[in-house]
Amino acid sequence: MTDSQALARKWRPKDFTGLVGQEHVVRALVNSMEQNRLHHAYLFTGTRGVGKTTVARILAKALNCEQGITATPCGKCAACLAIDQGSFVDLIELDAASNTQVDAIRELLDNAQYAPVTARYKVYLIDEVHMLSKSAFNAMLKTLEEPPEHVKFILATTDPQKIPVTVLSRCLQFNLKQIPPSLIEMRLSEILSMERIVADAAALKLLAKAAKGSLRDALSLLDQAIALGNATVDETNTRAMLGVLDQDHLFALLEALAEQDGIAMLAIADQLEAASVSFDSALQDLAALLHRLATVQIVPQMLDEEQPEGDRLLALIKRFTPEDIQLFYQIALHGRTDLGQAPDEYSGFTMTLMRMLAFMPHSQPSSHPVHAGTNANITRKIKSGLPADSRRQEKSIESDSPNDAWLALVNQLELSGMTRMLAQYSEAKHFSASRIELCVTEMHKHLLEKSYQDKLKFQLESHFGEPVEVVFSLGSITGVTPAVLQDRDKLAKQSRAVEAIESDPYVQELVEQFDAKLNISSIKPIN
Repeated sequence: MTDSQALARKWRPKDFTGLVGQEHVVRALVNSMEQNRLHHAYLFTGTRGVGKTTVARILAKALNCEQGITATPCGKCAACLAIDQGSFVDLIELDAASNTQVDAIRELLDNAQYAPVTARYKVYLIDEVHMLSKSAFNAMLKTLEEPPEHVKFILATTDPQKIPVTVLSRCLQFNLKQIPPSLIEMRLSEILSMERIVADAAALKLLAKAAKGSLRDALSLLDQAIALGNATVDETNTRAMLGVLDQDHLFALLEALAEQDGIAMLAIADQLEAASVSFDSALQDLAALLHRLATVQIVPQMLDEEQPEGDRLLALIKRFTPEDIQLFYQIALHGRTDLGQAPDEYSGFTMTLMRMLAFMPHSQPSSHPVHAGTNANITRKIKSGLPADSRRQEKSIESDSPNDAWLALVNQLELSGMTRMLAQYSEAKHFSASRIELCVTEMHKHLLEKSYQDKLKFQLESHFGEPVEVVFSLGSITGVTPAVLQDRDKLAKQSRAVEAIESDPYVQELVEQFDAKLNISSIKPIN
């Protein structure tokens, strides 16, 4: 081997002890070797870069080592060296992605009847076996069921669901897991130490995370980072190479959100665009930070005091309620889903930020507790504290209906985040001083989290000054909910604003004399 080899090839494990993160597979194979309980067909499944082909080649060495069948092949005999170099005549490798047709499999199986040239077993390694055609699988079945004593099949695939059940049932199946970032980071550190290359711990964390469970991908990225840093691996270059968002930007976004400063949030988005940061990754990292906030908020012991951003985490936790963080987390997740449908990634990302800003709780005037015995009395007393515009809205609703009282009450409750949404999308089926029955549609069933229900119940009891039984259900509603009325009010105000502009004499003169056209979308009502 020369130093010019790619790291993924140079440091490919040569025995079972060198495998990372696949202890369950290693234990099973080692035990079978030590007990001499061999199977005629092995199937290794898992995502790319987790070690399927590597395990297969180590298994081929374990079966054919000149010291005998062993879980610890010597790595020095002719058979082991030839397998490592890819020149072992009795290890026949087939890439099913390039040889999908039945003819290739038939030729391979025709040769299976002949004894191995020098080895103990003739080993057939078929990679990406799920790519074989139906007829090719059918041709394999008979040989898989009753193979010659000197033949072992090793199959590897990233998609076992595409393999016929008849083939799966004839194989000993092992599922290789994605490798945790901590193990990838540890392995990268070991390799760099042996390569005598200096690296930042933060840079290795970034590489391990970017590899998404694949050690091979991590080593390829490490090769790139070494080249970029001129034989050193530092955080700045690695972050730029991966297009990863700096944590400072994430904290700045949430701090601007806490201040309800949309201009600052858009300025940060512009900086990210200028730095060519992936907005999908930015939303993913933002969701991860929100998860950390929620975790530390509920379980303070989870805060690592040695982390440099610990103070900023604590400061943000004090500025957001648990509901706010849960809401922002959901918005970030949905934002990632919506990116592909947005006009462009920048607009999709900024719209997600604006959505967070739109759902930020605003201060609402508190109201005195209301005690009443009938729906009509409750409705009157609640409505007396509403602004005139809100009272006008209610004239179209039957005055004594349960929902009438509910509509009048919602704006007086001090609600925020998801609890506010639950109240706004609920319709009252029964309303009295001691019991309120609320119904939401199937579309909004995600709002019926117990924590949101408990928060709403607490606010109702605080408002009335006495215990209230609050019952929630899923079902059909008339559609008159606080959210619907709010939308109607917005549309009415927008309509009045457009009408006022259109009827303005100066605007009419411009239209008549200069054939001007009114940009309706630019008109916004004044609250």
